[in-house]
Amino acid sequence: MNKYKLTILTFTVLLLCSCTKASVPHVTPPLVITPLDTFFYAKGADIGWLSQMEAEGKKFYDVNGNQKDCIELLKSKGINSIRLRVWVNPSTIYCGTADVISQAKRAQNLGMKIMIDFHYSDWWADPGKQNKPAAWKNLSFNDLTSTLYNYTKEVVTQLKTNGVTPTWIQIGNETNDGMLWEDGRASKSMSNFSALVSAGTKAVREVSPSSKVIVHISNGYDNAMFRWMFDGLKSNHVDYDVIAMSLYPNANNWQLINDQCYANMLDMVSRYNKEIMISEVGMDYTKAIECRGFLTDIISKNKSLANHKGLGVFYWEPECFNNWQGYNMGAFDNDGKPTIAMDAFLN
Repeated sequence: MNKYKLTILTFTVLLLCSCTKASVPHVTPPLVITPLDTFFYAKGADIGWLSQMEAEGKKFYDVNGNQKDCIELLKSKGINSIRLRVWVNPSTIYCGTADVISQAKRAQNLGMKIMIDFHYSDWWADPGKQNKPAAWKNLSFNDLTSTLYNYTKEVVTQLKTNGVTPTWIQIGNETNDGMLWEDGRASKSMSNFSALVSAGTKAVREVSPSSKVIVHISNGYDNAMFRWMFDGLKSNHVDYDVIAMSLYPNANNWQLINDQCYANMLDMVSRYNKEIMISEVGMDYTKAIECRGFLTDIISKNKSLANHKGLGVFYWEPECFNNWQGYNMGAFDNDGKPTIAMDAFLN
């Protein structure tokens, strides 16, 4: 809630005496209003593919066909935050620590806030796979936990050394059933998964205490799954700040999915008193009108949460176009231009 501090300056009226009486007019003091910092709402994009796309010659254009830097183009469409995934030892340079630092600096230099998404894998981590990095494969659970802590601390330290303080840091990606399987599979041992999340949080708190720690699972409409996961973390006294969701509806069901997601958001706030982020959204790029409606609605619903509990919405790889990597849920057309779906972030 915006509050204002009212400063009233009291003036002393001096009466100057002379041979004749002088009449001094009443002076009304000026009203000085100092607003507190306004709430920041994240309109975000995950652009982990961008450096690879650029290296392979992909170009990006505005609606008039003028070639633009992709992040500047996203900014012109209302994007104010960038999400970047980090892998431990990827097979290429992309999504490794150095690549993430480079991209984060570039985005921050354009005024963007940064979210770092730790996958704790050498490749994709999602609900169907949470594979340990090869170098961590044979560690005992105690060593796995300490290695995760040390790795998280090192990456965040490197970011800060390079002038980047992430606003948000995800401990794991779409961890519906935990991470670092099998040791950290939540359905087998919620206490193990909790210990891993706690190790990541501890590293973040020590190096970057201003960063908000996120726990992220998919299917934001699935209240039963969210209750199961976050009840489990609560019972294990896990320290974190934000509950994050993924949401990938289609052109026909997005209204129902959004309504279910909104009910889930309300329940998460009421049940755990946590802030809510939509870390990933997407829809078939050919359904741009429907996607704009979907985005406008989910942004409105998230933003409406009481006491600024709704933190923002991030589109996953909107710059992806022309079936890049076989993916068709970006928000650019096949000529490398943003579709009208991106207009939802302008409001």
